[in-house]
Amino acid sequence: QGKFVESGGGLVEPGGSLRLSCTASGFAFDQYAIGWFRQAPGKDLEGISCISSVNDYSYYRESVAGRFSISRDNSKNSVLLEMTNLKPEDTGTYYCAVDEGACDPDGAEYWGQGTQVTVSL
Repeated sequence: QGKFVESGGGLVEPGGSLRLSCTASGFAFDQYAIGWFRQAPGKDLEGISCISSVNDYSYYRESVAGRFSISRDNSKNSVLLEMTNLKPEDTGTYYCAVDEGACDPDGAEYWGQGTQVTVSL
């Protein structure tokens, strides 16, 4: 059974930066696209950024494009999400999961426990 472990969240002021990391186990990591998904308070789970299995394509939600950067290291079964110029609306719990297509949380698998990001003064 596959799983992810996320880390790197925290409390940061608007305009600040964070680096989220997740490490996978229990499945053939290098054969799957991986995504970062967010559950904001009172909102539905949404796809933030996803990356193809061989690192040749990435997707960003419009609200984070230009501020967030996703990367992966298949030798370490890990995916990073570099977040800059953070805004209060970026607040939420961030999860890694296997992306089954379109960076849609409905089709994602192997959810981790999430890491909390809070952007506030």
